[in-house]
Amino acid sequence: MAVSHVPAVPGPDHALGDVSPAFSPLYQQIKALLTRSLSLSEWKAGEALPSEPELAQRFKVSQGTVRKALDALAAEGLLVRRQGKGTFVATHAEERVQYRFLRLMPDQGPRVAMQRRFLDFNRLRAPADIARALSLSSGDSVLQLRRLLLADEQPVVLDDIWLPAKPFKGLTAERLSAYRGPMYGLFEAEFGVQMIRAEEKIRAVAAAGAEADLLRVQPLTPLLLVERRSLTYADRPVELRRGLYRTEAHYYRNELN
Repeated sequence: MAVSHVPAVPGPDHALGDVSPAFSPLYQQIKALLTRSLSLSEWKAGEALPSEPELAQRFKVSQGTVRKALDALAAEGLLVRRQGKGTFVATHAEERVQYRFLRLMPDQGPRVAMQRRFLDFNRLRAPADIARALSLSSGDSVLQLRRLLLADEQPVVLDDIWLPAKPFKGLTAERLSAYRGPMYGLFEAEFGVQMIRAEEKIRAVAAAGAEADLLRVQPLTPLLLVERRSLTYADRPVELRRGLYRTEAHYYRNELN
């Protein structure tokens, strides 16, 4: 594949040397420039990007190169392609995207939205392990919240969530409880924080103590512990979540490519 240099474009774009090695395939260089514009909020969640011909003119490349870059970003979940309408920034407010990171499926019937019940919300100094996971300095503040996800009033997931306080200034328990859409949709709409990808660790544990009571299970009941670190652009961590999952009527589903 041809390798080329794309000249710097005035505005939010930067010289390719800032975002991608000179030997990258051309479409990857365009992909890097588009990702930079997304990270700078040139196009916000749910907004349409310029058309392929407009982007081709902007970057001085062929329309086919732009299309390949857009397709790559769509495959990563950053963009959504809509036939006859254009290309849009992916948003967790969309039904097909909002469950992107929640892989719990019911044994019977289709997946339905779970009810949320917030139990606790605190601002505190990040414990050492949380600070490391979120790439914070010692003494930085985090927001800690605990919630239940319920199916038909039955607890299924108990989440402990930590967020770096700075990007979520003004977030309160009241705002979380009042928001009716997915939580990541709130983060996008009101704080400009988009969850782009996530890393997970999964292990089997036994229910104990207060967690068993909250999930309404007997002590020593088998649970899944799912630890998820969610990242935004430039692989910056913006959430750590530890969830205890009941699996009597649900299973954890993943697709491997």
